[in-house]
Amino acid sequence: MRARFAATAASLFAAASLAAPAIAAPVATYTNPVLSGFHADPSICRVGGDYYLATSSFEYFPGVPIYHSKDLVHWRQIGHALTRASQLNLKNTRSSQGIYAPTLRCHDGVFYMVTTNMEGGGAFYVHTKDPAGEWSEPVWLNDPSFAMDPSLFFDDDGKVYYTRHGGGEHGGVYQAEIDLKAGKLLEPPRLIWSGTGGVWPEGPHLYKHDGQYYLMISEGGTSYNHSLTMARSASPFGPFVSNPANPVLTHRGHPELPLQATGHGDLVQTPEGKWWMPLLGIRPIDQKHHLGRETLLTPVEWNEQGWITVNKGRPLATEMSAEGLPPLAPWPAEPVRDDFTAPRLGLQWAQLRGPGDGLWSLSERPGYLRLKGSGVTMNDIAQPAFIARRQEHMRMRAATQIEFEPSAASHAAGLVLRQNEKNYYQLRVTGAPQRKLELLARAGGVTSLKASAPLPPGPVVLQVESWPDRYEFSYGGAGAQLKQIGILPTAPLSSEAAGGFTGVFIGMYAEGARQQAMPAADFAWFDYQPIEK
Repeated sequence: MRARFAATAASLFAAASLAAPAIAAPVATYTNPVLSGFHADPSICRVGGDYYLATSSFEYFPGVPIYHSKDLVHWRQIGHALTRASQLNLKNTRSSQGIYAPTLRCHDGVFYMVTTNMEGGGAFYVHTKDPAGEWSEPVWLNDPSFAMDPSLFFDDDGKVYYTRHGGGEHGGVYQAEIDLKAGKLLEPPRLIWSGTGGVWPEGPHLYKHDGQYYLMISEGGTSYNHSLTMARSASPFGPFVSNPANPVLTHRGHPELPLQATGHGDLVQTPEGKWWMPLLGIRPIDQKHHLGRETLLTPVEWNEQGWITVNKGRPLATEMSAEGLPPLAPWPAEPVRDDFTAPRLGLQWAQLRGPGDGLWSLSERPGYLRLKGSGVTMNDIAQPAFIARRQEHMRMRAATQIEFEPSAASHAAGLVLRQNEKNYYQLRVTGAPQRKLELLARAGGVTSLKASAPLPPGPVVLQVESWPDRYEFSYGGAGAQLKQIGILPTAPLSSEAAGGFTGVFIGMYAEGARQQAMPAADFAWFDYQPIEK
């Protein structure tokens, strides 16, 4: 998410006379990923000199975060497309289900976000004139089939097309004309391209360039065999002719590259006429990635044959030339500490499967986030008292101060690092009548106690510091020096070990009210601090 100026190598011009060394002008670069941590399936649109981007959210609420940028490199979250329970039903949604790949489009001053709730109603879209504000109620589409990764294309003759994956692993791309004012498809979606033979031909986007219709999709599955392919036609319904140079981008077969699983891209053109593509990728550590699928950025050019060339045919790198980008325009740094004095939760916070009404409060004890645990635990496909944010950096420090006096042995609250119900870490305050601290690891559905320590009365600071390969957990009294209680590896929270399409969320939770109601857990603040490498 950072851009910086990297000085080119200085070149000395030898001369017999007294000549000073001449240094070439700095070359601007940017760093991939531009949105680090779990920011999968990016879709983009531009309005003037402003860029807006949406990503997947799966079982997390609110749904579909919306980001804003002036330069395609520095992104700031401005809202969510799905903020109300009436828009987003995630009850009993399994992990890595829910809201799959959204498409974000802007047309005549209106923003449209189309997506699929995989276990909650199918394909729908919402719209707004202010992407940072409230979006409409869902407009459910009359698409009777399995509809995944829907997209919208506004043609220059006024027609609008709805394009999506269908048919599963060996399916293809289906399309229909849509009436957005009536909120319905004008015909049953029909197959327009089956891809080049790779599994899961998905993530389709339709574009028009120089009078031709171009279809860009992903194939190979959204992991190490991921790729981008393209076809074109004189008609939006085909027949589509495959690019003879397909795939236009893939990192498969090159495990030495730091960025893997590249695919699921979208195209945008700058006001100056340059083309760029946000897409997803991962940064594996020892062939495992725990931060999730992240948003990368790459330049795109149209060649003489009328096809795109991605990054001049070279693999994507973590350090990329910023040539052709708008002027770099970073946002102010996000504050490290949230002290919970705002009337609403910050945009970085997410919950599981709903708004959590009755499970938390910012007003019952002003200046604190109060979590009210229930009988729902982090193991359940339900909604626990849980508020967390994405882990966005390999090296970071997260900490919170908690006041919690459990009144039963089952009561627990504290810090949690979650991948899914079967894979998470907890540093928690628990125990009655003797309060204690526990470090728990849950991997593959098996929970084990890794460390324990007695706790004196009073507030407790819980902290985790991360490295690419491990988490170090510490604790202490308010204002006291922290003591390490244990170290756990990142690998069990990776997608390769835990499965799924998301990444690690880190935050606060409370659980365990069974026969006996539990006291509230009050969190005075939460720190999230990126640490430079």
